[in-house]
Amino acid sequence: MANLKEIRNRISSVSSTMQITSAMKMVSAAKLKKAQDAITAMRPYAEKLTELLQNVSATLDGDVGGEFTVQREVKKVLVVVITSNRGLAGAFNTNVIKQSALLSDKYAGKQVDFLAIGKKGNDFFRKLSTVVDNKSDVFDQLTFDNVAAIADELTKKFVTGEYDKIELVYNQFKNAATQIVQVEQFLPLAPIASDVPASATDYIFEPSKEEIVLTLIPKMLKTQLYKAIRDSFASEPRSTYDGHAQGNRQRHRIEKSIEINL
Repeated sequence: MANLKEIRNRISSVSSTMQITSAMKMVSAAKLKKAQDAITAMRPYAEKLTELLQNVSATLDGDVGGEFTVQREVKKVLVVVITSNRGLAGAFNTNVIKQSALLSDKYAGKQVDFLAIGKKGNDFFRKLSTVVDNKSDVFDQLTFDNVAAIADELTKKFVTGEYDKIELVYNQFKNAATQIVQVEQFLPLAPIASDVPASATDYIFEPSKEEIVLTLIPKMLKTQLYKAIRDSFASEPRSTYDGHAQGNRQRHRIEKSIEINL
């Protein structure tokens, strides 16, 4: 049985642990708020860019998406799996991995490869399927330029015919407790069109409307991928337990032990 001095040492140790876990909790909360603010601020921009592209393309005749809208017979599919680099996140990674695996069934008989953004997705599919690349280091410095480089690689894989379809699978942020698994077709783009009639106002475009559309499409693709990764990053649980509360419970148990010994 522990003597009184040992118990007091344990209490002191637990108090130190409480201070550390409390600081970790505050840092985690600050990071979560920053990630949530980033995706909340970005969504209006992404939506407005898509709206602008649709409004301009609505005044054009025929397909104006060029190589980005080419519909080929689907033989090779690339699934971009966006997970986290860390575990202890409940069903956060599991749900994305399950949904990604279902795409293999959807494209049965086709070649389905995976590109992992996040170590957990890479670890899982590396054992079972073909992982063509691992971009998990993008979370070390999550900037638009770093994500844009990945989007350029994906676009090149489609344009050159290396893959006939590219899909994104990720967690969409709703609130701190809720994430929604999303499957989005990255490429090819659906034929650009708008149900909204073209405006009767006569605008002068410089350069031409066709050039504007073809310039906006790569920007939209980069923004789409960046938004998906930002959504996933904001949805990721920052901690699976309240360390400060756990420290309090442990200290309470030790104090009860002292009462018994006394």
